Amino acid sequence: MKALLISLLAAATLPLAAQRDASIRIYPQQGTQMIDKNIYGQFSEDLGACIYGGLWVGPNSDIPNTKGYRNDVLKALKDLQVPVLRWPGGCFADEYHWMDGIGPYEKRPKLVNNNWGGTVEDNSFGTHEFLNLCEMIGCEPYISANVGSGTVEEMAKWIEYMTADGESQMAVLRRKNGRDKPWKVKFIGVGNESWGCGGNMRPEFYSDMYRRYSTYCREYNGNKLFKIASGASDYDTNWTEVLMKNVGTRMNGLSLHYYTVADWNHKGSATSFSKDDYYWTLGKCLEIESTIQKHIAIMNKYDPKKQIALLVDEWGTWWDEEPGTIQGHLFQQNTMRDAFVAALSLNVFNKYADRIKMTNIAQVVNVLQSMILTDGPKMMLTPTYHVFEMYKVHQDATYLPLDLICDKAQVRDNREVPMLSASASRDKNGLIHITLANVDLDKAQNVSIDLQSEKISSVKGRILTSADITDHNTFEKPDFVKPVVFNGAKIEKGQLKISMPAKSIIVLEVK
Repeated sequence: MKALLISLLAAATLPLAAQRDASIRIYPQQGTQMIDKNIYGQFSEDLGACIYGGLWVGPNSDIPNTKGYRNDVLKALKDLQVPVLRWPGGCFADEYHWMDGIGPYEKRPKLVNNNWGGTVEDNSFGTHEFLNLCEMIGCEPYISANVGSGTVEEMAKWIEYMTADGESQMAVLRRKNGRDKPWKVKFIGVGNESWGCGGNMRPEFYSDMYRRYSTYCREYNGNKLFKIASGASDYDTNWTEVLMKNVGTRMNGLSLHYYTVADWNHKGSATSFSKDDYYWTLGKCLEIESTIQKHIAIMNKYDPKKQIALLVDEWGTWWDEEPGTIQGHLFQQNTMRDAFVAALSLNVFNKYADRIKMTNIAQVVNVLQSMILTDGPKMMLTPTYHVFEMYKVHQDATYLPLDLICDKAQVRDNREVPMLSASASRDKNGLIHITLANVDLDKAQNVSIDLQSEKISSVKGRILTSADITDHNTFEKPDFVKPVVFNGAKIEKGQLKISMPAKSIIVLEVK
Protein backbone atom coordinates (compact mmCIF):
# COMPACT_ATOMS: atom_id res chain seq x y z
CA MET A 1 0.00 0.00 0.00
CA LYS A 2 1.23 3.44 -0.79
CA ALA A 3 2.33 5.04 2.49
CA LEU A 4 1.87 8.79 2.56
CA LEU A 5 3.66 11.28 4.76
CA ILE A 6 1.23 14.13 5.25
CA SER A 7 1.30 17.37 7.17
CA LEU A 8 -1.51 18.36 9.46
CA LEU A 9 -2.19 21.36 7.28
CA ALA A 10 -2.63 19.18 4.22
CA ALA A 11 -4.75 16.72 6.19
CA ALA A 12 -7.06 19.48 7.29
CA THR A 13 -7.76 20.50 3.68
CA LEU A 14 -8.88 17.04 2.53
CA PRO A 15 -12.64 16.34 2.33
CA LEU A 16 -14.07 15.00 5.57
CA ALA A 17 -15.69 12.17 3.66
CA ALA A 18 -12.32 10.91 2.46
CA GLN A 19 -11.12 7.56 3.76
CA ARG A 20 -7.72 6.05 4.31
CA ASP A 21 -6.65 2.51 3.59
CA ALA A 22 -4.56 0.46 6.00
CA SER A 23 -3.46 -3.15 6.13
CA ILE A 24 -2.40 -5.42 8.98
CA ARG A 25 -0.81 -8.85 8.75
CA ILE A 26 -0.98 -10.86 11.98
CA TYR A 27 1.22 -13.91 12.58
CA PRO A 28 -0.76 -16.22 14.92
CA GLN A 29 1.76 -19.08 14.65
CA GLN A 30 4.61 -16.85 15.83
CA GLY A 31 3.00 -15.95 19.13
CA THR A 32 5.19 -17.19 22.01
CA GLN A 33 5.27 -14.36 24.57
CA MET A 34 2.58 -13.88 27.19
CA ILE A 35 1.32 -10.36 27.89
CA ASP A 36 1.64 -10.15 31.66
CA LYS A 37 -1.68 -9.07 33.12
CA ASN A 38 0.20 -6.62 35.33
CA ILE A 39 0.84 -4.45 32.28
CA TYR A 40 -2.74 -3.30 32.97
CA GLY A 41 -1.89 -2.18 36.51
CA GLN A 42 -3.04 0.86 38.44
CA PHE A 43 -1.46 3.41 40.78
CA SER A 44 -3.04 4.86 43.95
CA GLU A 45 -0.92 7.54 45.58
CA ASP A 46 -1.90 9.28 48.77
CA LEU A 47 -2.52 12.45 46.77
CA GLY A 48 -5.51 14.75 46.58
CA ALA A 49 -8.77 12.80 46.55
CA CYS A 50 -7.33 9.56 45.21
CA ILE A 51 -7.49 7.82 48.59
CA TYR A 52 -9.67 10.06 50.77
CA GLY A 53 -12.97 10.56 48.96
CA GLY A 54 -11.96 8.40 46.02
CA LEU A 55 -11.25 4.91 47.32
CA TRP A 56 -11.94 5.49 51.01
CA VAL A 57 -14.71 7.41 52.80
CA GLY A 58 -14.58 5.62 56.16
CA PRO A 59 -17.16 3.29 57.67
CA ASN A 60 -19.25 6.15 59.12
CA SER A 61 -19.75 7.95 55.82
CA ASP A 62 -23.22 8.60 54.35
CA ILE A 63 -21.78 7.51 50.99
CA PRO A 64 -22.66 3.81 50.49
CA ASN A 65 -19.59 1.84 51.51
CA THR A 66 -18.30 -1.53 52.61
CA LYS A 67 -16.07 -1.21 55.67
CA GLY A 68 -15.16 2.31 54.55
CA TYR A 69 -14.55 1.60 50.84
CA ARG A 70 -16.90 3.25 48.35
CA ASN A 71 -19.25 0.65 46.88
CA ASP A 72 -19.44 2.32 43.47
CA VAL A 73 -15.65 2.51 43.12
CA LEU A 74 -15.20 -1.05 44.39
CA LYS A 75 -17.58 -2.35 41.72
CA ALA A 76 -15.88 -0.34 38.97
CA LEU A 77 -12.45 -1.70 39.92
CA LYS A 78 -13.71 -5.28 40.09
CA ASP A 79 -15.28 -4.88 36.64
CA LEU A 80 -11.95 -3.56 35.36
CA GLN A 81 -10.16 -6.67 36.64
CA VAL A 82 -7.34 -4.61 38.11
CA PRO A 83 -4.35 -6.98 38.36
CA VAL A 84 -2.03 -4.91 40.58
CA LEU A 85 -2.33 -1.68 42.57
CA ARG A 86 0.63 0.47 43.64
CA TRP A 87 0.63 2.45 46.93
CA PRO A 88 1.38 4.75 48.80
CA GLY A 89 3.34 6.66 46.16
CA GLY A 90 4.81 8.34 44.25
CA CYS A 91 6.58 11.16 46.00
CA PHE A 92 4.40 10.54 49.05
CA ALA A 93 6.08 7.16 49.63
CA ASP A 94 9.42 8.62 50.71
CA GLU A 95 7.78 10.69 53.45
CA TYR A 96 5.38 7.99 54.60
CA HIS A 97 6.07 6.24 57.90
CA TRP A 98 3.90 3.17 57.95
CA MET A 99 3.54 2.81 61.72
CA ASP A 100 1.56 6.07 61.77
CA GLY A 101 -1.14 4.29 59.77
CA ILE A 102 -1.85 1.24 61.93
CA GLY A 103 -3.88 0.69 65.08
CA PRO A 104 -7.13 2.40 66.19
CA TYR A 105 -8.11 5.32 63.96
CA GLU A 106 -8.41 7.73 66.86
CA LYS A 107 -4.82 7.07 67.95
CA ARG A 108 -3.21 7.57 64.56
CA PRO A 109 -1.30 10.87 64.26
CA LYS A 110 -2.43 13.37 61.68
CA LEU A 111 -0.22 13.86 58.66
CA VAL A 112 0.59 16.95 56.58
CA ASN A 113 0.98 15.89 52.96
CA ASN A 114 3.96 18.10 52.12
CA ASN A 115 4.25 16.93 48.54
CA TRP A 116 0.67 17.52 47.49
CA GLY A 117 -1.00 20.70 48.65
CA GLY A 118 -0.09 20.57 52.34
CA THR A 119 -3.38 18.80 53.09
CA VAL A 120 -3.84 17.51 56.63
CA GLU A 121 -4.89 13.84 56.61
CA ASP A 122 -6.01 11.62 59.46
CA ASN A 123 -4.07 8.49 58.42
CA SER A 124 -7.26 6.42 58.56
CA PHE A 125 -6.13 4.70 55.35
CA GLY A 126 -3.00 2.70 56.10
CA THR A 127 -1.46 -0.72 55.63
CA HIS A 128 -4.50 -2.75 56.71
CA GLU A 129 -6.87 -0.64 54.64
CA PHE A 130 -4.74 -0.90 51.50
CA LEU A 131 -4.01 -4.61 51.69
CA ASN A 132 -7.61 -5.45 52.57
CA LEU A 133 -8.73 -3.38 49.56
CA CYS A 134 -6.44 -5.42 47.30
CA GLU A 135 -7.98 -8.61 48.65
CA MET A 136 -11.50 -7.25 48.07
CA ILE A 137 -10.89 -6.39 44.40
CA GLY A 138 -8.68 -9.42 43.78
CA CYS A 139 -5.41 -7.72 42.84
CA GLU A 140 -1.75 -7.93 43.84
CA PRO A 141 -0.51 -5.16 46.15
CA TYR A 142 2.59 -3.23 45.13
CA ILE A 143 4.14 -1.47 48.13
CA SER A 144 6.47 1.49 47.54
CA ALA A 145 8.71 1.68 50.60
CA ASN A 146 10.37 4.74 52.10
CA VAL A 147 14.08 5.07 51.28
CA GLY A 148 14.28 8.87 51.06
CA SER A 149 13.46 9.63 54.70
CA GLY A 150 13.00 6.16 56.16
CA THR A 151 15.42 3.72 57.74
CA VAL A 152 16.42 0.20 56.79
CA GLU A 153 14.86 -1.01 60.03
CA GLU A 154 11.56 0.69 59.19
CA MET A 155 11.38 -1.02 55.80
CA ALA A 156 12.38 -4.39 57.23
CA LYS A 157 9.77 -4.22 59.95
CA TRP A 158 7.05 -3.20 57.49
CA ILE A 159 7.69 -6.31 55.40
CA GLU A 160 7.72 -8.42 58.55
CA TYR A 161 4.46 -6.83 59.73
CA MET A 162 2.73 -7.59 56.44
CA THR A 163 4.06 -11.06 55.65
CA ALA A 164 5.42 -12.82 58.76
CA ASP A 165 3.58 -15.52 60.69
CA GLY A 166 4.57 -17.07 64.01
CA GLU A 167 5.49 -15.08 67.09
CA SER A 168 7.81 -12.43 65.71
CA GLN A 169 7.43 -8.93 67.15
CA MET A 170 5.74 -7.46 64.07
CA ALA A 171 3.46 -10.47 63.55
CA VAL A 172 2.25 -10.13 67.12
CA LEU A 173 1.63 -6.40 66.58
CA ARG A 174 -0.34 -7.11 63.41
CA ARG A 175 -2.56 -9.58 65.27
CA LYS A 176 -3.10 -7.02 68.01
CA ASN A 177 -4.34 -4.66 65.28
CA GLY A 178 -6.89 -7.18 64.03
CA ARG A 179 -5.23 -9.21 61.28
CA ASP A 180 -4.37 -12.79 62.22
CA LYS A 181 -2.96 -14.26 59.02
CA PRO A 182 -0.26 -12.41 57.09
CA TRP A 183 -1.04 -10.96 53.69
CA LYS A 184 0.61 -12.07 50.50
CA VAL A 185 2.75 -9.16 49.30
CA LYS A 186 4.86 -9.84 46.24
CA PHE A 187 5.93 -6.46 44.86
CA ILE A 188 8.21 -4.21 46.93
CA GLY A 189 9.50 -0.94 45.51
CA VAL A 190 12.76 0.11 47.17
CA GLY A 191 12.17 3.85 47.03
CA ASN A 192 10.52 6.01 44.36
CA GLU A 193 12.02 8.59 42.00
CA SER A 194 15.22 8.53 44.01
CA TRP A 195 16.71 10.88 41.42
CA GLY A 196 14.12 13.52 42.42
CA CYS A 197 11.51 13.79 45.17
CA GLY A 198 12.73 10.50 46.66
CA GLY A 199 16.06 11.96 47.77
CA ASN A 200 17.75 13.75 44.83
CA MET A 201 20.34 10.98 44.68
CA ARG A 202 22.91 10.22 42.02
CA PRO A 203 22.57 6.77 40.43
CA GLU A 204 25.85 5.58 41.96
CA PHE A 205 24.65 6.54 45.44
CA TYR A 206 21.19 5.06 44.95
CA SER A 207 22.72 1.82 43.68
CA ASP A 208 24.48 1.41 47.02
CA MET A 209 21.34 2.42 48.91
CA TYR A 210 19.34 -0.17 46.99
CA ARG A 211 21.88 -2.89 47.74
CA ARG A 212 21.75 -2.01 51.43
CA TYR A 213 17.97 -1.65 51.82
CA SER A 214 17.04 -4.65 49.69
CA THR A 215 19.30 -6.89 51.77
CA TYR A 216 16.86 -6.50 54.65
CA CYS A 217 13.73 -7.16 52.58
CA ARG A 218 13.30 -10.59 54.13
CA GLU A 219 11.02 -13.35 52.91
CA TYR A 220 8.69 -14.99 55.42
CA ASN A 221 6.51 -18.09 55.23
CA GLY A 222 7.14 -18.72 51.55
CA ASN A 223 6.15 -15.17 50.56
CA LYS A 224 8.51 -14.59 47.62
CA LEU A 225 9.38 -10.92 47.12
CA PHE A 226 9.79 -9.23 43.76
CA LYS A 227 12.15 -6.34 44.53
CA ILE A 228 11.89 -3.25 42.32
CA ALA A 229 14.60 -0.62 42.06
CA SER A 230 13.72 3.03 41.53
CA GLY A 231 14.53 3.55 37.87
CA ALA A 232 14.93 6.39 35.43
CA SER A 233 12.83 9.34 34.42
CA ASP A 234 12.02 9.43 30.73
CA TYR A 235 15.25 9.66 28.70
CA ASP A 236 17.85 9.25 31.46
CA THR A 237 19.59 6.15 30.10
CA ASN A 238 22.63 6.79 32.30
CA TRP A 239 20.53 5.97 35.38
CA THR A 240 19.59 2.62 33.83
CA GLU A 241 23.21 1.95 32.81
CA VAL A 242 24.53 2.58 36.33
CA LEU A 243 21.89 0.46 38.04
CA MET A 244 22.24 -2.44 35.63
CA LYS A 245 26.01 -2.35 36.15
CA ASN A 246 26.06 -1.82 39.95
CA VAL A 247 22.90 -3.64 41.06
CA GLY A 248 22.21 -6.23 38.38
CA THR A 249 20.18 -9.26 39.38
CA ARG A 250 19.94 -8.14 43.00
CA MET A 251 16.81 -6.46 41.67
CA ASN A 252 13.92 -8.31 40.05
CA GLY A 253 12.59 -5.23 38.33
CA LEU A 254 13.65 -1.74 37.32
CA SER A 255 11.10 1.05 37.05
CA LEU A 256 10.70 3.75 34.41
CA HIS A 257 8.52 6.87 34.59
CA TYR A 258 7.19 8.55 31.47
CA TYR A 259 4.52 11.24 31.35
CA THR A 260 2.86 12.70 28.28
CA VAL A 261 3.20 16.35 29.21
CA ALA A 262 3.62 19.38 26.98
CA ASP A 263 5.55 21.70 29.29
CA TRP A 264 6.04 21.23 33.02
CA ASN A 265 5.37 24.93 33.59
CA HIS A 266 2.45 25.26 31.16
CA LYS A 267 0.84 21.86 30.76
CA GLY A 268 -2.33 23.05 29.04
CA SER A 269 -6.00 22.39 29.58
CA ALA A 270 -7.34 18.84 29.75
CA THR A 271 -10.49 19.81 27.82
CA SER A 272 -9.68 22.87 25.71
CA PHE A 273 -7.09 22.15 23.03
CA SER A 274 -6.55 22.45 19.29
CA LYS A 275 -6.17 19.82 16.60
CA ASP A 276 -2.46 20.60 16.54
CA ASP A 277 -2.27 20.07 20.32
CA TYR A 278 -4.02 16.73 19.94
CA TYR A 279 -1.64 15.34 17.33
CA TRP A 280 1.39 16.67 19.23
CA THR A 281 0.14 14.84 22.33
CA LEU A 282 -0.04 11.58 20.43
CA GLY A 283 3.46 12.14 19.05
CA LYS A 284 4.80 12.70 22.56
CA CYS A 285 2.87 9.66 23.80
CA LEU A 286 4.29 7.41 21.07
CA GLU A 287 7.82 8.55 21.87
CA ILE A 288 7.58 6.18 24.81
CA GLU A 289 8.40 3.37 22.37
CA SER A 290 11.81 4.71 21.36
CA THR A 291 12.45 5.56 25.01
CA ILE A 292 11.64 2.00 26.06
CA GLN A 293 13.85 0.64 23.28
CA LYS A 294 16.84 2.60 24.56
CA HIS A 295 16.41 1.43 28.14
CA ILE A 296 15.82 -2.16 27.00
CA ALA A 297 18.98 -2.08 24.88
CA ILE A 298 21.00 -1.24 28.01
CA MET A 299 19.22 -3.91 30.02
CA ASN A 300 19.90 -6.47 27.26
CA LYS A 301 23.62 -5.67 27.41
CA TYR A 302 23.85 -6.57 31.10
CA ASP A 303 20.97 -9.05 31.26
CA PRO A 304 20.64 -10.92 27.94
CA LYS A 305 18.52 -13.65 29.57
CA LYS A 306 15.95 -11.01 30.58
CA GLN A 307 15.87 -11.94 34.24
CA ILE A 308 15.20 -8.32 35.24
CA ALA A 309 11.80 -6.87 34.31
CA LEU A 310 11.16 -3.34 33.13
CA LEU A 311 8.22 -1.74 34.93
CA VAL A 312 6.70 1.48 33.63
CA ASP A 313 5.12 2.10 37.00
CA GLU A 314 4.11 5.71 36.31
CA TRP A 315 2.77 6.87 32.96
CA GLY A 316 -0.07 8.87 31.44
CA THR A 317 -1.11 12.42 30.63
CA TRP A 318 -0.48 15.40 32.88
CA TRP A 319 -2.55 18.55 32.32
CA ASP A 320 -3.28 21.67 34.35
CA GLU A 321 -5.52 21.15 37.34
CA GLU A 322 -9.19 21.88 36.74
CA PRO A 323 -10.14 25.48 37.61
CA GLY A 324 -11.65 25.74 41.07
CA THR A 325 -10.03 22.57 42.42
CA ILE A 326 -7.46 22.42 45.21
CA GLN A 327 -3.95 23.35 44.12
CA GLY A 328 -1.61 20.39 44.40
CA HIS A 329 -4.37 17.76 44.17
CA LEU A 330 -3.81 17.20 40.42
CA PHE A 331 -7.50 16.76 39.59
CA GLN A 332 -7.97 16.83 35.81
CA GLN A 333 -10.74 15.94 33.41
CA ASN A 334 -10.36 13.08 30.97
CA THR A 335 -11.34 13.32 27.30
CA MET A 336 -11.18 11.15 24.20
CA ARG A 337 -7.64 12.51 23.74
CA ASP A 338 -6.65 10.78 26.99
CA ALA A 339 -8.37 7.60 25.80
CA PHE A 340 -6.13 7.58 22.73
CA VAL A 341 -3.01 8.06 24.87
CA ALA A 342 -4.08 5.01 26.88
CA ALA A 343 -4.86 2.92 23.79
CA LEU A 344 -1.62 3.74 21.99
CA SER A 345 0.51 3.24 25.11
CA LEU A 346 -1.02 -0.16 25.90
CA ASN A 347 -0.49 -1.31 22.31
CA VAL A 348 3.20 -0.40 22.72
CA PHE A 349 3.54 -2.13 26.08
CA ASN A 350 2.06 -5.35 24.67
CA LYS A 351 4.69 -5.32 21.94
CA TYR A 352 7.56 -5.42 24.47
CA ALA A 353 6.01 -7.97 26.80
CA ASP A 354 9.21 -10.03 26.79
CA ARG A 355 10.81 -7.32 28.98
CA ILE A 356 7.90 -5.20 30.29
CA LYS A 357 6.12 -7.09 33.06
CA MET A 358 4.14 -4.32 34.72
CA THR A 359 2.91 -0.80 34.11
CA ASN A 360 0.86 1.45 36.40
CA ILE A 361 -1.08 4.35 34.93
CA ALA A 362 -1.22 7.46 37.07
CA GLN A 363 -3.69 7.32 38.73
CA VAL A 364 -6.72 5.23 39.58
CA VAL A 365 -9.14 7.84 41.04
CA ASN A 366 -9.34 11.66 40.88
CA VAL A 367 -5.66 12.26 40.02
CA LEU A 368 -4.09 12.87 36.59
CA GLN A 369 -5.24 10.37 33.92
CA SER A 370 -7.63 8.54 36.18
CA MET A 371 -10.07 5.72 35.61
CA ILE A 372 -12.70 7.20 37.91
CA LEU A 373 -13.75 10.66 39.08
CA THR A 374 -15.78 11.30 42.23
CA ASP A 375 -17.46 14.32 43.82
CA GLY A 376 -19.01 13.54 47.17
CA PRO A 377 -21.59 10.81 46.52
CA LYS A 378 -21.28 11.17 42.72
CA MET A 379 -19.03 8.91 40.62
CA MET A 380 -18.30 8.54 36.92
CA LEU A 381 -16.09 6.48 34.65
CA THR A 382 -13.69 8.23 32.28
CA PRO A 383 -12.93 7.41 28.62
CA THR A 384 -9.59 6.02 29.86
CA TYR A 385 -11.46 3.59 32.11
CA HIS A 386 -13.36 2.34 29.08
CA VAL A 387 -10.11 1.74 27.18
CA PHE A 388 -8.75 -0.36 30.04
CA GLU A 389 -12.02 -2.27 30.24
CA MET A 390 -11.95 -2.98 26.49
CA TYR A 391 -8.26 -3.92 26.53
CA LYS A 392 -8.45 -6.28 29.53
CA VAL A 393 -8.86 -9.15 27.04
CA HIS A 394 -5.08 -8.95 26.51
CA GLN A 395 -4.30 -9.80 30.15
CA ASP A 396 -2.25 -13.03 30.32
CA ALA A 397 -2.94 -13.70 26.63
CA THR A 398 -0.29 -14.65 24.06
CA TYR A 399 1.02 -11.68 22.09
CA LEU A 400 0.67 -12.09 18.32
CA PRO A 401 3.26 -10.22 16.22
CA LEU A 402 1.93 -8.09 13.38
CA ASP A 403 2.94 -5.80 10.55
CA LEU A 404 1.02 -2.58 10.03
CA ILE A 405 0.99 -0.33 6.97
CA CYS A 406 -0.86 2.97 7.27
CA ASP A 407 -0.61 6.66 6.54
CA LYS A 408 1.40 8.89 8.86
CA ALA A 409 1.30 12.53 9.85
CA GLN A 410 4.30 14.76 10.50
CA VAL A 411 3.47 16.82 13.56
CA ARG A 412 5.01 19.60 15.60
CA ASP A 413 8.56 19.12 16.89
CA ASN A 414 9.40 16.68 14.08
CA ARG A 415 7.36 13.85 15.54
CA GLU A 416 5.61 11.32 13.33
CA VAL A 417 2.20 9.85 14.14
CA PRO A 418 0.84 6.76 12.36
CA MET A 419 -2.88 7.14 11.79
CA LEU A 420 -3.54 3.61 13.01
CA SER A 421 -2.33 1.65 16.06
CA ALA A 422 -2.96 -2.04 16.68
CA SER A 423 -2.23 -4.98 18.96
CA ALA A 424 -3.33 -8.63 18.88
CA SER A 425 -3.34 -11.58 21.25
CA ARG A 426 -4.78 -15.07 21.66
CA ASP A 427 -6.39 -15.95 24.99
CA LYS A 428 -6.42 -19.30 26.79
CA ASN A 429 -9.70 -20.24 25.07
CA GLY A 430 -8.21 -19.73 21.62
CA LEU A 431 -10.01 -16.46 20.89
CA ILE A 432 -8.02 -13.79 19.07
CA HIS A 433 -8.52 -10.20 20.20
CA ILE A 434 -7.42 -7.22 18.14
CA THR A 435 -7.35 -3.68 19.52
CA LEU A 436 -7.32 -0.86 16.98
CA ALA A 437 -7.11 2.91 17.31
CA ASN A 438 -7.83 5.23 14.38
CA VAL A 439 -6.34 8.50 15.62
CA ASP A 440 -7.35 10.52 12.55
CA LEU A 441 -9.79 13.22 13.59
CA ASP A 442 -11.42 13.55 10.18
CA LYS A 443 -11.16 10.39 8.14
CA ALA A 444 -12.38 6.85 8.42
CA GLN A 445 -10.01 3.92 7.89
CA ASN A 446 -10.66 0.94 5.65
CA VAL A 447 -8.55 -1.69 7.39
CA SER A 448 -7.74 -5.11 5.91
CA ILE A 449 -6.49 -7.71 8.40
CA ASP A 450 -4.79 -10.88 7.16
CA LEU A 451 -4.63 -13.63 9.80
CA GLN A 452 -2.59 -15.92 7.54
CA SER A 453 -3.85 -19.50 7.62
CA GLU A 454 -6.15 -18.84 10.57
CA LYS A 455 -9.72 -19.81 9.73
CA ILE A 456 -12.23 -17.16 10.75
CA SER A 457 -15.78 -18.20 11.59
CA SER A 458 -17.06 -15.06 13.32
CA VAL A 459 -16.09 -11.58 14.45
CA LYS A 460 -17.71 -9.17 16.85
CA GLY A 461 -16.59 -5.92 18.36
CA ARG A 462 -17.08 -2.85 20.50
CA ILE A 463 -16.21 0.76 19.73
CA LEU A 464 -15.37 3.86 21.76
CA THR A 465 -15.81 7.13 19.89
CA SER A 466 -17.50 10.51 20.14
CA ALA A 467 -18.38 13.49 17.96
CA ASP A 468 -15.53 15.65 19.25
CA ILE A 469 -12.08 14.77 20.53
CA THR A 470 -12.66 17.06 23.55
CA ASP A 471 -15.75 15.10 24.61
CA HIS A 472 -15.74 13.73 28.13
CA ASN A 473 -18.08 12.47 30.81
CA THR A 474 -19.46 14.69 33.55
CA PHE A 475 -21.33 13.99 36.75
CA GLU A 476 -24.45 15.29 35.00
CA LYS A 477 -23.83 13.11 31.91
CA PRO A 478 -21.72 10.18 33.15
CA ASP A 479 -22.39 8.03 30.05
CA PHE A 480 -21.77 10.65 27.39
CA VAL A 481 -18.68 8.73 26.20
CA LYS A 482 -18.89 4.96 26.52
CA PRO A 483 -18.36 1.84 24.36
CA VAL A 484 -21.13 0.46 22.17
CA VAL A 485 -21.48 -2.54 19.88
CA PHE A 486 -19.46 -2.28 16.67
CA ASN A 487 -20.85 -3.86 13.50
CA GLY A 488 -18.31 -2.55 11.00
CA ALA A 489 -16.17 -5.70 10.80
CA LYS A 490 -16.85 -8.28 8.06
CA ILE A 491 -15.24 -11.49 6.85
CA GLU A 492 -14.36 -11.40 3.14
CA LYS A 493 -12.37 -14.15 1.42
CA GLY A 494 -10.81 -15.28 4.68
CA GLN A 495 -9.75 -11.79 5.75
CA LEU A 496 -11.21 -9.19 8.05
CA LYS A 497 -12.42 -5.94 6.54
CA ILE A 498 -13.05 -3.17 9.03
CA SER A 499 -14.56 0.22 8.41
CA MET A 500 -13.26 2.33 11.28
CA PRO A 501 -14.83 5.73 11.89
CA ALA A 502 -12.56 8.70 12.53
CA LYS A 503 -11.24 9.07 16.10
CA SER A 504 -12.34 5.62 17.20
CA ILE A 505 -10.98 2.81 19.37
CA ILE A 506 -12.15 -0.73 18.67
CA VAL A 507 -11.72 -4.18 20.18
CA LEU A 508 -12.51 -7.21 18.02
CA GLU A 509 -13.10 -10.78 19.14
CA VAL A 510 -12.28 -13.28 16.39
CA LYS A 511 -13.19 -16.97 16.36
